[in-house]
Order: sequence, then C-alpha cells, then structure tokens
Amino acid sequence: MEILNLLEQLEDTIEEASKVPMSNKAIINKEEVLEIITEIRLNLPDEIKQAAWIKKERQRILEETQSEANKILNDAQDRQSYLIDDHELTKKAEQKAVEIEERAKKKAQEIRSGTYNYCDKLLERTQDSLEEMLEVVVKNRDEVKKI
Repeated sequence: MEILNLLEQLEDTIEEASKVPMSNKAIINKEEVLEIITEIRLNLPDEIKQAAWIKKERQRILEETQSEANKILNDAQDRQSYLIDDHELTKKAEQKAVEIEERAKKKAQEIRSGTYNYCDKLLERTQDSLEEMLEVVVKNRDEVKKI
C-alpha cells in the first residue's frame, strides 16, 4: 500500500518541521509536502478504483444473494401451493373412490338379488316339473297295481 507509506512520510515531515516560537504552528518545506501530495494523487486512483470495484462486487454479491433468497422463497411457495393442490386432488380422488365403491356394492347386491330370484324361479319350475312327473309316476304305479 504505497499511499499509506506516503501518508506516513507526510506525517513525519510535519512532525519534524521546525516550530514557530510562542505558537502551535510549524514551518514546513512546501515543495517536499506538495511532492508527497502529488505522489499520493498519482497512487490514489488505483486505490480508489480497487475500493470502488470492491464496493461494486459487494453490491453484486448482495443482489445475487437476495435474488437467490427470493428464488428459494418463491420455489417454497410454489411447492406449498402444489402440495395443497395435490392434497385437494387426493381428497377429491378419495371421495370419488368411496362413491364408486358404494355404487359397486349396490350393483353387486342388485346382481346377487337378481341371481337368487332367477335361481328360485328355476328351482320352482324344476319342482313343478318334478311334481308333474311324480304324479305321472304315481298314476303309472297305480295302473300297474291294478293289472
């Protein structure tokens, strides 16, 4: 850091300067002080540019960090919305499944009932046919006994 060295040199020059009797003033070598100030000015732009670059880079990093934080926050909010929507869809799907299951049970009961009725009618007709056949058999036996 050249500027710090030059500032120390300026400070030394002022401290080593002759004092004016009966005052707080000093006699300094004007050319020597102006020469040090000129050197400071020549070195100062690089230092200022570096400081400005550091400030600009710091600001860029802060903005980038803020942008990343906003992105993370937005992603979290989107995910939350998705999960809420997904939960609603799940609830609707579960409700629909319950409705379908109830309809299937009702339809199964109707089919079961219809099957029992069909079997009962079929068995009734079979019974009627068997009863008619039994009557024929009984008649035939009676006829055979008469012979």
